[in-house]
Amino acid sequence: MTGTDLGMPAFPPFPDAAREAVRNEVLRANLRHATHTIRDKRARAVAELDDWDRLRAAGKAVKDHTLRNLDRYLLQLEAAVTAAGGTVHWAVDAEEANRIVTGLVLATGEREVVKVKSMATQEIGLNEALEAAGIAAYETDLAELIVQLGHDRPSHILVPAIHRNRGEIRDLFRTEMGRWGRPAPQDLGDDPRELAEAARLHLREKFLRAKVAVSGANFMVAETGTMVVLESEGNGRMCLTLPETLISVVGIEKVVPTFRDLEIFLQTLPRSSTAERMNPYTTMWTGTGPSKGADGDGPTAFHLVLLDNGRTDTLADPTGRQALRCIRCSACLNVCPVYERAGGHAYGSVYPGPIGAVLSPQLRGTAAPIDATLPYASTLCGACYDVCPVAIDIPEILVHLRERVVQGGPVTRGGVRVRIRPAHGHTAERAAMRAARLLLDRPGALRAGERLLSRARRLRPRRLPGPGRAWTDTRALPDVPAESFRDWWARERKSPQK
Repeated sequence: MTGTDLGMPAFPPFPDAAREAVRNEVLRANLRHATHTIRDKRARAVAELDDWDRLRAAGKAVKDHTLRNLDRYLLQLEAAVTAAGGTVHWAVDAEEANRIVTGLVLATGEREVVKVKSMATQEIGLNEALEAAGIAAYETDLAELIVQLGHDRPSHILVPAIHRNRGEIRDLFRTEMGRWGRPAPQDLGDDPRELAEAARLHLREKFLRAKVAVSGANFMVAETGTMVVLESEGNGRMCLTLPETLISVVGIEKVVPTFRDLEIFLQTLPRSSTAERMNPYTTMWTGTGPSKGADGDGPTAFHLVLLDNGRTDTLADPTGRQALRCIRCSACLNVCPVYERAGGHAYGSVYPGPIGAVLSPQLRGTAAPIDATLPYASTLCGACYDVCPVAIDIPEILVHLRERVVQGGPVTRGGVRVRIRPAHGHTAERAAMRAARLLLDRPGALRAGERLLSRARRLRPRRLPGPGRAWTDTRALPDVPAESFRDWWARERKSPQK
């Protein structure tokens, strides 16, 4: 789809980026400590529920039903939001979404906005688009604030600054806060309470001054037109109630049919993400505030921007569409051995980790080197599937996308069915697969090859030549056994019973 963007600059292939990341010992230590802590807490929180498996199945069923009927529920949502006083805008791609939001902000006469954490706005590069139009966007989520102050990129879905430690955050606050607003105390320490207090004072003046806010949403209820935001700091509540104009940019897959469906996700999302029994701040709003007077509750103007940006193309893939079930809990990141070692920046997307490895190549396509390599950023251990609260079979999608990268084939792009060519650099792999197919179809030739390998096992090289070198650069070739399984089986069957 033209204009599809995931909020990242041109990026090297995943193997190159990961190779650089694993050399950073501080990064690896930060990631190891954070991911192990979060996943251990999550495991304990989930174990408290006897019906977790049934909740997981129910969440999967609701999401699958919604995706099969997405057109109907989106139209129902639009009607409900409009009836409640809101205005709905449809954005086919990042460029159109940025144009809509920029125009809405400029129409208010304001030149600054506050934002509550929204991966959709990061996906489309909204901050950069607003800056180009002379509009300052201030992130109010603490982790997003750290990322913004550091001129950095998020590296985790739930904890965007997971790659930073307390000392680094303290230094950022000391040197950068004054350029964005209220400065941090020069004697600021690295105690979490001190850091949180410095951020609170810095952000409070922005909350009280801002007339326009930009948000995302965790869920949209088609039945009532209600937007739902879950967060743990209270910054979202400030963004969603104080400004006069609220603009929400939300992916079309975030819709659920009824208010009752929230019961499932308000149990599974907190436990899977922050390991909490219930979410600290759950903000819901429907349309504009009940009064447009000075004493009204909530914004007097509400705009909902429904973002496609490659989602309907993903929906057209029967295997890949299950990635659209994702509720952005980040549980898959915290158990992934690849993410733990490489970090989020190596994925070249605002969606890192296992879910990013299957979502980004579908939203953007596999033409770029980073997207063609993301399906290989996995050991296929299956831990991501085990913890997913909506049962996304990420290993299945990874294998599916690997086949697409190597073989090419029919895909949907911009709503049109096209056939893509295999990605560059996989000629040897395709030749090896064809040779394996020919060999496996001929038992006699396979048996002869196995015997030849066993007799020549002392000549086994440490590294493969040519294209095979990429494989042995990171793996050891297995030892060749003295005899094949076929020969062992034949010998054992002929031997007398013991």
